[in-house]
Amino acid sequence: MSISYSGCFSDLLCGEDSGILSEDLPEYSSDLESPAYIEESIAGFIEDERNFVPGFDYLARFQSQSLDASARDESVAWILKVQTYYGFQPLTAYLAVNYFDRFLYSRRLPQTNGWPLQLLSVACMSLAAKMEEPLVPSLLDLQVKGAKFLFEPRTIRRMELLVLTVLDWRLRSVTPFSFIAFFALKLDASGTFVGFLISRAAEIILSNIREASFLEYWPSCIAASAVLCAANDIPNLSLLVSPENAESWCDGLSKEKIVSCYQLMHEIVVESSRKKTPKVLPQLRVTTRKRLRSSSSDSSTSSSSTSYKRRNLNNWLSR
Repeated sequence: MSISYSGCFSDLLCGEDSGILSEDLPEYSSDLESPAYIEESIAGFIEDERNFVPGFDYLARFQSQSLDASARDESVAWILKVQTYYGFQPLTAYLAVNYFDRFLYSRRLPQTNGWPLQLLSVACMSLAAKMEEPLVPSLLDLQVKGAKFLFEPRTIRRMELLVLTVLDWRLRSVTPFSFIAFFALKLDASGTFVGFLISRAAEIILSNIREASFLEYWPSCIAASAVLCAANDIPNLSLLVSPENAESWCDGLSKEKIVSCYQLMHEIVVESSRKKTPKVLPQLRVTTRKRLRSSSSDSSTSSSSTSYKRRNLNNWLSR
């Protein structure tokens, strides 16, 4: 059975032209909503997710201090502040961090007073907003909420192009948000609490995104763990929470990874709830449960002239 959409446009066309689209419009098939199609889509996400995460040794670079975990934490915190300030979707913030991590894994940035990471953060936030938001602030207006440097729009656009090149223009990432609705229905087949599970899981995912330890886990594992954590808030579902059984939700999930991720996530959620700080981004731990000190400061910012910094910036971007 199929539903034709040709009649939906009849009121928008002049009388003499209304028949033009009546026979040529593609038809919508209810098969797109069938369980088999949805299962196939999720299987495709599972297969592709490995292509949209940093390499397996990315977390190890933070643990060995080859990359500065505190600098990443500061950049991700700024992205979350901008997301909150403009009311962007949770997916927008997650995509921005995803672009940030994938770029940082593939390309080294110069260690110069912190401006390269700030520029990368702005570019990733801009690209993510263009992907997901109907209204996107100007590049100047996007630089709010404590941005330490103010970049010209042309500089940000050049950085956007560099990010696109490094990511091979693959911005439609597979994220935990690709899975949470499906997993919520697996946990609550009646659909009674699915809306809450999706909303709460999205909140948990964002509240943990600054924690570098989650870089060890793929999006599907993070989504399953977040849905399980969200179910703990519902008495009727909390008895059904079993990380060991979540592996059966779809092919490709790892029981060991889900159990490990869920334990870490649950620990942080419980710890955060004890602090009882409403509507404030939690100060979460990074890497090996301890915050690493930043190896650089902003003390030398004022000592460099504007022209010198601009020359260095242009030289780096043109590489």
